[in-house]
Amino acid sequence: MTVWCLGSINADHFYTVPHLVAPGETLIVQSHSKGLGGKGANQSVAAARAGANVRHIGAVGLDGEWAVEALAGFGVDVSRIVRVDAPTAHAIIQVDANGENAILVHPGANMMIPTPDFADAFVGDTLLLQNETSGTIAAARTAKAEGLRVVYSAAPFDAAAVREILPFIDLLLVNALENAALETEFSDIAVDRVVTRGSDGAEWIGVAKLPAHAVQAVDTTGAGDCFAGTLVAALDQGMSREDALRRAIIASALQVTKKGTADAMPLKEDVDRLIGL
Repeated sequence: MTVWCLGSINADHFYTVPHLVAPGETLIVQSHSKGLGGKGANQSVAAARAGANVRHIGAVGLDGEWAVEALAGFGVDVSRIVRVDAPTAHAIIQVDANGENAILVHPGANMMIPTPDFADAFVGDTLLLQNETSGTIAAARTAKAEGLRVVYSAAPFDAAAVREILPFIDLLLVNALENAALETEFSDIAVDRVVTRGSDGAEWIGVAKLPAHAVQAVDTTGAGDCFAGTLVAALDQGMSREDALRRAIIASALQVTKKGTADAMPLKEDVDRLIGL
């Protein structure tokens, strides 16, 4: 089967800092690097490295060919990425000494993605979405009608966006804070839901709650994207929900032990080794 990912493509600018900058503060950074990022690109790379056949749907500006080439280099099908008259999106990412981050995103071309028709998709394929681009609701509606499994990673979090997309999704991915907000906002959430809980692991509501895999975090940027891409890849390969959850927890633990986002996504073989396969 195929994992279709409609999602953002960013140029990530990483700044290593002694602490996250405070209001009014000017801070000298310790190092700077640039790499491929964006929640969509990160999730596509994570899914591809986890063994899925991945097609990315997105947009870049004329300055974004390097990002398309980078995605292709990770084994992602880039034939659905369009070039538009807007700058490629970019993110400014601070990472402190404890691996925590603060991020600013300029969306650019990510807001100009044409709505796909999924005419060449198959029933049982998966569409993976986030809340960082245009066209998310329309794509979810179309994919659902075509018989695809629709998975929504609700970040950046917006309760109104979740309310609008809920009728068209099969699986909702949120972190613990987002889940608490949802349970306050909604009396009933009638779709499967996975909640990530950081050092407390993750839970597929009503299925399994598994502990975290303990590591020393170097950079937590992209951990949620790694979790989402790995989880979807495992489900696409026919694994059980509990096994998919376990793989996603281990993969995201491995990812935070390295600097970067897309570049730090672990290989399927690395996850297999920790699981004992």
